[in-house]
Parts: sequence; structure tokens; C-alpha cells
Amino acid sequence: MTQILIVDDSPTEIHVLRKMLEKNGFEVLEAGSGAEGIEKSRQIRPDLVLMDVVMPGLNGFQATRQLTRDPDTAEIPVIIVTTKNQETDRVWGMRQGAKDFLTKPVSEKILLEKIEQILATA
Repeated sequence: MTQILIVDDSPTEIHVLRKMLEKNGFEVLEAGSGAEGIEKSRQIRPDLVLMDVVMPGLNGFQATRQLTRDPDTAEIPVIIVTTKNQETDRVWGMRQGAKDFLTKPVSEKILLEKIEQILATA
């Protein structure tokens, strides 16, 4: 079963994403901060990470950069899922190593399409 790690400090956002993913056959793991997301990614090696940006401490851009530049986790694709919707945010997120950038609230159809595309090329 495909494992997806959701990194978000909002229990509501995690719940919404978890429901979408579990309904479609994914195993969902969660982390409440960027630092916890990095730690869990190193331990569990999920198939994909959904990363929020605005979190206390290590933000999603910083966590994405650490994951994609660490040889132990560089092969794990990251999709940034955030309320930040400026083009500069998108460009910066992709420069940190994210494979895609989605703006909340994200539709289930778009989320699943992006996940399938990225996992097919991983």
C-alpha cells in the first residue's frame, strides 16, 4: 500500500487530506511540524510527502529543502500543499525541490491526479 506522509500543523487540514487519501486506498501518516516531518521521512521512507508551508519552527520550504538535499530522503517526492498562492511562493517551493505546488483548499480530483503523476515517474 502506498504510504503518504502529511506534514501540517492544522489537525483540520490533516483530517481533510486523510479522508481524501484513505478513501482512495492510500496509507496515511502524519507529522505536526516540519522537523517531525523530516524525522518521520527518514525513519519510515514514505512514498510521497504532502508538505504545508506555514508552520511554527521549521517551515515547509525549509523542510522540503532538507528532505530533497539529504541523500537518505532525496528520492521521496514532496508536493507542497499550502494556502500561499503567490507565484513567487510557487517558484520558491519548486526551487527547494518540491515536485509540485498545490493551493488549499485542494480538490480531491487534482490532488489524486498530481499524486498519480508523480508516483508514476518516481
